[in-house]
Formats: sequence, structure tokens, C-alpha cells
Amino acid sequence: MLLPARKALLQGISRGCYRLFSGTQQSYSSGKKGLILGIYEREKEKEDGTHLTEVGDLFDRTVSGKLRDMLAVSGPPLKKGKTRIFYGLHQDFPSVVVVGLGKKDAGVSDQEQWNESKENIRAAVSAGCRLVQDLEIACVEVDPCGDAQAAAEGSVLGLFEYNELKEKKKKPVAAHLHGSTEKEAWQKGVLYAEGQNLARQLMEAPANYITPIKFAELIEQKLQAAGGDVKVHIRPESWIEEEQMGAFLSVAKGSDEPPVFLEIHYNGSTNAKESPLVFVGKGVTFDSGGISLKPSLGMDAMRGDMGGAATVCSAIVTAAALKLPINIIGLVPLCENMPSGKANKPGDVVKAKNGKTIQVDNTDAEGRLLLADALCYAHKFDSRAIVNAATLTGAMDVALGSAATGVFTNSTWLWTHLHEASIVTGDRVWRMPLFQHYAKQVTESQLADLNNIGKYSRSGGACTAAAFLKEFITVPHWAHLDIAGVMSNKDEVSYLRKGMSGRPTRTLVEFAARLSWDKQNP
Repeated sequence: MLLPARKALLQGISRGCYRLFSGTQQSYSSGKKGLILGIYEREKEKEDGTHLTEVGDLFDRTVSGKLRDMLAVSGPPLKKGKTRIFYGLHQDFPSVVVVGLGKKDAGVSDQEQWNESKENIRAAVSAGCRLVQDLEIACVEVDPCGDAQAAAEGSVLGLFEYNELKEKKKKPVAAHLHGSTEKEAWQKGVLYAEGQNLARQLMEAPANYITPIKFAELIEQKLQAAGGDVKVHIRPESWIEEEQMGAFLSVAKGSDEPPVFLEIHYNGSTNAKESPLVFVGKGVTFDSGGISLKPSLGMDAMRGDMGGAATVCSAIVTAAALKLPINIIGLVPLCENMPSGKANKPGDVVKAKNGKTIQVDNTDAEGRLLLADALCYAHKFDSRAIVNAATLTGAMDVALGSAATGVFTNSTWLWTHLHEASIVTGDRVWRMPLFQHYAKQVTESQLADLNNIGKYSRSGGACTAAAFLKEFITVPHWAHLDIAGVMSNKDEVSYLRKGMSGRPTRTLVEFAARLSWDKQNP
């Protein structure tokens, strides 16, 4: 007698499979389709047998009857992340891709600080989906591989490619859940991945397409589509002046593009008075460096310097789509950093919203000026926690590379939630020091209360930048995420193509979800 879940799965296969995509259940029984199935590594090198997933096993025993035999004669056992394609196994699936999932019970790795099983699934499914895409097959059904959310994330993240401005595009592939079980987990994974892909789209788009106002309007549209109780305020330059955000305005004045302050209120909690989680994101839609001009080589990538804004806004869009029971406020100062006759000059002194003066010795250290005013404004709200994200320092990239986002925080409670969220998503975070040692370097300034680069500009640059931001913090639970090192992807994360990464959007979503369950503050 079959267990109910196995019976439902078998019925799904025999009917041509039900697939879930963007919340809609449909039945497909014809057309050119691909199928991705998972296989585990053998526990012992000389062990006999083929360790297919539950779905793969059912497919072989009740539909195909040939898969195991073909795997046995097609070559050595399939390693983690590798793929093998077979043709003619079933009339509904002209192409079947088997993907290597590694060890079945890999679990959480203390060394790697992530759930290795989930990462293996994301990487393997992504590789399989891309292979199907290369075959120009329009639809692929995906084995949940024991974790439908991870499989969905691998599919949707792996198939994303920014080609909106190209005449010749790869044909889109629709990925669906194979079988009729685990639909809720699959859809959750789709939403997590679509959130990260939104951040990737924003970061990848040219700066003449994503100006401050266009960024704000696009996020407003996405939030309206997500539904829920969401209010969006696109604050103009006159409002920014009224709020006395002098540090922010000093950066914006160098560009002909007017600045915008985007304020988002997502009210997901049933308790309207519940203290919100506040996300703050650096929104420099293009960073030339200003008068302290960056080298021309690689400057085009500075269209992604609004990565902090892109990730926090995309996380809120995803939270709204998931209907998370939590209140979130998003605060995003948006502008360009350009050289002109009106731009900040090295040695200028500007005044932040809280009255502190800042000596601007390097106009390319502009992100902290935007964040200083936004963080001051964030204190207006009785928040559970304030979390800001920014592509803030090249020093962060030097310190950690693309392995993890650097986190500077004054709260162990907040760090624990962020860290646990990152283990689940595989988009890791790593705690960095916030010593008084660094604070002294930014508070000893010749002309003002603070210096925007500190006494020793090359030493501990990510740490002194965090210390600078801390000068605008009075709440007990604050975290600064320096995402400069994870801004783009070459080949480090196999399930992301080369380009802007959208990291750590999924970790921010998972973090917000965990706070929505944990209603108790320390």
C-alpha cells in the first residue's frame, strides 16, 4: 500500500504531472518538455546500486523502467553538481536530465556555515535547468529533490539572465514542480528567488535606465502588484531639504538627476502598533566617485552601487508577496554621485540631520553620507531593529571576497537571527569587529566632528566605515551589512550567472520571516 504522499505523487506523474508556477495550478500533457531528476552519491565507493531521489525512483519504477539501467551503462557515478542527459525514456519527456546532489544527508556544515544539502540542490537543479535551456526546450519539470524550496530557488535563480536590452535573447524556460506534492514549499522558493532576481535586474540595468526616480517608481509598481497593506512615499528634494539631510544632499548636488528619498511601509502584522523592522539601503544609482574620480576601468559596474537599495526593497516586495506577519519600513536615499561645479570637494564640511558636521576628505566615500541621514531618520520609528545594507567599501571585498556579507552589529540577538537565516539560504554572513579602536579614527577630525574616511584611509577601511555609521546610531539593535564583496558574481556561486548577484536578498527575507515568528525581543 502506498503512503498518501507517494500515491499523490504517482497520480501526478500518470496524469502528465501537475505543475505550479506563480501560484497557478495547470495540467500539461503534451508539448516538448524536459524533466530534471536528482541522484545521490553512493555512501561508499564500492557500494552497488543507484540512489535516486523518491521522485526519480517512482519515475523509474512506474513510468520509465529504463533509467537505472541507462545510468549504469552511461559512465561513472554522477558527482555533485554534474549532469547527464538521456533521450527517449518517456514520450512526455523527450529529454531527461539527471543531476548529482552529493551526499543524501549532508546537512549543516560547521566549516562552510550553510546547509550543504540545500546548496547542493540549488546548484544541481540550476545546472540541469540551464542544460534544458540550451536545448531550447520551453518547459521543464523539476524533481523537488527532497527540498522543494531549494529546488525552486535553484531553478529560478539559475535561469535568470539580464538581456532586456538585447535584440537576440535566449528563449525563456518555465520551471515547474514535478508531481503534486510540496506545492507550498515550491512556491515559497519561487518567491524567494524572484525577489533576488528583482534585485539583480535593478543592479544590472544601465544607470540611464534606472535613475533615482525610475528606481522608486519601479519599486512602487512591484509593491502594488505584490498586494497587502503597503504605503509608498516618494519624497522629492524639497522634502529632503526640509528634513535637513545635509550629508545626503551634499552628494546629490553634483548630479543633474534630482535626489529621491523612498519610504516604504509594509504592514503585515495583525497588530498595527507592533514595532517595525526598519531596512535602510544605500541607493547611489551611479557612482563616479565625484571629484575623487574612480578609475575608468570597471567604472561601468558602479551602476550596481545601489545594491543596498535594490536588496532591501526587493526583500520588502518579497515579504509582501509572502504576506509575512511583520511590519517593515524601508528607507532608501537615492541619488547619483557625479563630478561637477556643484559637487562636494575634498575638504568640504557638511552637516548631517542630527547636527553632526562631517569633513569630506574623499568624495568617493559618499555612501556613508547618504546612510548617515537615513539612519538618523530611521530613529523616528519605534523599531525592533534597524538593518542597513550598502555596497560601502572596497575594503570589504578585500577582507571577505564574495564568500559572505560582512556584518557589523551592536546586538548579539540581531546577529544570531541574521546568521541563522544565512545558514538556511546559503547566502552567508560573517560578523566583523565594531571596536572603539575604529571609532577614534573617524572622530578625530581637523575641521569637523567626523571625518568620512578617518586618519588611516587604507587600514581597516570597512571597519572605519562601520564605525562612522555607528556615530549616527542610538538604538540597541542595529546591523550594518557591507555587501560590496558580494555585489557581483563571476563563477563563485554556481547557480548565479556572471553579473550582478542580488545578494543577500534571500537572507534578508529569511531574516524578516524569522523575526515574524519570534515576537520576543531580548
